Amino acid sequence: MEAKASHRLARVSARKARLVADLIRNRQVGEVLELLTFVEKKSAGFLRAVVESAVANAEHQAERENKRVDVDTLYVKEVTVDQGPSLRRFRPRARGMATKVLKKTSHITVVLGGGEV
Repeated sequence: MEAKASHRLARVSARKARLVADLIRNRQVGEVLELLTFVEKKSAGFLRAVVESAVANAEHQAERENKRVDVDTLYVKEVTVDQGPSLRRFRPRARGMATKVLKKTSHITVVLGGGEV
């Protein structure tokens, strides 16, 4: 069984979010949630919310199909962090000029596998 969840337009750059995503790939869900609780990065909160949503999606999908799912055997099968659109802001500079500041966003997707009983 596969369950999927995503968070679009997360206000963190994809490069920074990938650092945390690499930590949770191919691990059990319980271990991942515990790990993300103590990682002191902004993207850890986003990833934790997406993993929790994917677990809820797995439970809902199993309920719809009249199957049972064992949450303890679910694992993170795939994590992708893609670049989203950038917010463009301008900062005043010397001699009346302005500099463009790009505030990056990202799309985070988590796919869970396993869990069949």
